[in-house]
Amino acid sequence: MAIMIKSPQEIEKMRRSGQAVREILNYVRGLVKPGVTTLDLENAAAARMHEMGVKPAFKGYRGYPCVLCTSVNSEVVHGIPSAERTLREGDIVSVDTGVVIDGYYGDSATTIVVGQKTSPSTQKLLEVTEESLQRGIEAVRAGAALGDIGAAVQEVVEAAGFSVVREFVGHGIGTRMHEDPQVPNYGRRGQGQKLKEGMVICIEPMVNVGKPGVQVLEDGWTAVTEDGSMSAHFEHTVAVTADGALILTQ
Repeated sequence: MAIMIKSPQEIEKMRRSGQAVREILNYVRGLVKPGVTTLDLENAAAARMHEMGVKPAFKGYRGYPCVLCTSVNSEVVHGIPSAERTLREGDIVSVDTGVVIDGYYGDSATTIVVGQKTSPSTQKLLEVTEESLQRGIEAVRAGAALGDIGAAVQEVVEAAGFSVVREFVGHGIGTRMHEDPQVPNYGRRGQGQKLKEGMVICIEPMVNVGKPGVQVLEDGWTAVTEDGSMSAHFEHTVAVTADGALILTQ
């Protein structure tokens, strides 16, 4: 497993990519409301990327057709934007996107409530998933193990009675969207690859209200919960420093 260590200059370039991703996600968040289709969000994000002069990271990646992944309700990840998918009051939509600037990638995801209200269990799901990401980030520092991150995420999720998706994990990132190492959202403290200063990773808990099982639909991309329960997804790109994590997509 070849772990790529980034120089401070490379991390600064990745911070620029990360900031662009954050700007696009904030822009899309402002458009999410009942009656909007996920293709509306896609078209707006693609136009915004064009205006900003940044290259979309997802479009064309392994044949993926869009600049966003939009996963609604029981869709876990990799939902393809569609004119047929209209958002309704109380839905949740996870929006995942990435860009490339000067050859360096940024990648982030957030889950957004559609409209003003959702069920208490769904609201709790979003809060717990976001908190699990925060705890995972807090476990990052040079000398820590990948298992420290996974355990931190898993403990928060399972203490709330939810489950962590196993099939999809976080990843290293740099001049490619997916680099080593894989970053699971479960694990045991002290186990696995040791983190080194200059590594850049994406931590991205995917959390289900019900059981952890997922299946991929016939489109070859969209992953849904096997039991039809709600799922949330939050992600940040972070650099490993001697003092802890530097969040590049903050």
